[in-house]
Amino acid sequence: MATEVEVDAQHAKTLQLLEDAEFRSTLNQKEDEMNAVMTINAGAGGTEACDWASMLLRMYRMWAEKAGYKLETLFEQDGDAAGIKSASLEIRGDYAYGWLKGENGVHRLVRVSPFNAQGKRQTSFASVFVYPLIENDEIEVVVNTDDLRWDVFRASGAGGQHVNRTESAVRVTHIPTGIVAECQVDRSQHRNREIAMNLLKSRLYELELRKRQAEKEKIEAGKSKIEWGSQIRSYVLDDRWVKDLRSGYKVHNPDAVLDGDLDEFFKAYLMWERNPTGGVEDDE
Repeated sequence: MATEVEVDAQHAKTLQLLEDAEFRSTLNQKEDEMNAVMTINAGAGGTEACDWASMLLRMYRMWAEKAGYKLETLFEQDGDAAGIKSASLEIRGDYAYGWLKGENGVHRLVRVSPFNAQGKRQTSFASVFVYPLIENDEIEVVVNTDDLRWDVFRASGAGGQHVNRTESAVRVTHIPTGIVAECQVDRSQHRNREIAMNLLKSRLYELELRKRQAEKEKIEAGKSKIEWGSQIRSYVLDDRWVKDLRSGYKVHNPDAVLDGDLDEFFKAYLMWERNPTGGVEDDE
């Protein structure tokens, strides 16, 4: 006869299996299965914002490494005094985009600043943008070459292997939309152009996804929606909490979160996206 402890353990295991199955069912779009590209940009605020952007970059790198994903730095621009102004990562693995797609938006950090001699509390912002990486054989994205402007420049920052030696880094601008893609990962300008073109196509595809989503939301006007580029999460270090402002999910261990413990935030967002109940007010 099973003991009460064994019954409770089996019940908890069954609930977990049901929860995992429900969560997996949220990753049901074609693009969810794809690899992902993530871009992080420091907001206004100089050194504070650049340091926060570098903390986010480290957080996502640690999450990806723990999850067994392959990482490649495509572009990284150092801050003037510390941290980074911007960086782009390629993240390869099963459902990389599906896991990360909810990270689009503004991330807010509140802490006692290590850069302030008076030890004042500072608020910093950084934006995160994630889009599915479109490979040449996956989805056809037609780009008119007349709509492109190419620039070459010398690689700089941690992403450049041959800093200030060759003009191998490339930047492509899609003139009609203003979308820019950069790459400096390889010493070959030809290879960097190829990667930059894939990145551009990926962003154009993601833009089309957003347009379709906007149309869908017009039809489903009664549902709440997430505004692209809006503040999505607060990290308050001195009060010891991190909170997703959409799902309301909150933890009191910011150190673990900044060390890449993000799975529960991802799951909470994806479950919220399926049945949104409106935004959750910040605690501050």
